[in-house]
Amino acid sequence: MEEKAALEGAVSFNKAEQLTMNYTAKRNKRRSNKSWMLLILPALFLFIFMFIPLLQIIKLSITDAGGSFTLAAYLKFFQSSIYLQVIALTFKVAFVVTLLCLLLGYPVAYAMTKCSKRISSLIMIAVMIPFWTSLLVRTYAWMIILQSNGIINNILMGLGLIKEPLQLMNNTTGVYIGMTHILLPYMILSLYPVLSGIDFNYVSAAQNLGANKLLAFLRVYLPLSIQGIAAGSILVFVMGIGYFVTPSLLGGSNDAMISQLIQVQVSKLLNWQFSSAVSIILLAISLVVLYVSKKLMKVDKLW
Repeated sequence: MEEKAALEGAVSFNKAEQLTMNYTAKRNKRRSNKSWMLLILPALFLFIFMFIPLLQIIKLSITDAGGSFTLAAYLKFFQSSIYLQVIALTFKVAFVVTLLCLLLGYPVAYAMTKCSKRISSLIMIAVMIPFWTSLLVRTYAWMIILQSNGIINNILMGLGLIKEPLQLMNNTTGVYIGMTHILLPYMILSLYPVLSGIDFNYVSAAQNLGANKLLAFLRVYLPLSIQGIAAGSILVFVMGIGYFVTPSLLGGSNDAMISQLIQVQVSKLLNWQFSSAVSIILLAISLVVLYVSKKLMKVDKLW
């Protein structure tokens, strides 16, 4: 009798365990279905508000007024030396701004890894504050600072360093200053996580083996931070080639970038076909930059 009762108890336990497992499996399946539903919503949003307009832009760029297929807009762009100069200037500005952001951002990110947590937090807050301010407001602030009777020129003239105001606006100088200020936080935020994860004992070991501080930094610390440098540089460069507000307000008419060319074609000339073609060219340039970076620096492992 005891063996029979024990056997019945074991069977009941197995049935209960099986029911529990079935219930858990069904619950996990329902959760999985809900998760897929949550993923479908942002995918649908991107498809409606990004891919459909992008397809429309592509269609506009390769069709004429009668709806016939044509590549005239692309040929017009690449056969004109003026538009090629715009591309060259865009790359030049983006490269210089990226270099300036790296030279200014690296010491800040490095200092954040060396100071106390309190000071590091204060620096991080200072880096994040610009994100709480409108891009347009920050650009207008630079217009006030850089103008002929602005703060910089008034100080330099007051100290007797210059006799007449410097031309800091309506040229690439103003664009470099404004874009560097706006894109600098992106460089710092890309560098800081990488630099904070570097074990400084490697540098100390290099110094113990006879290397001076500069050599230890160049041969040990800098190579370990290359992922942060690459991530920040790619991010700033790609954003820089498509920037519009700051170059429009601080740059000159002779220093137009590709985003300004698109704006002129749309708002003033109403040339939707050509502006669409230029937009696709800008998108293609950005994709090529990311592809080359992925091949050379394994960009998929940077972020």
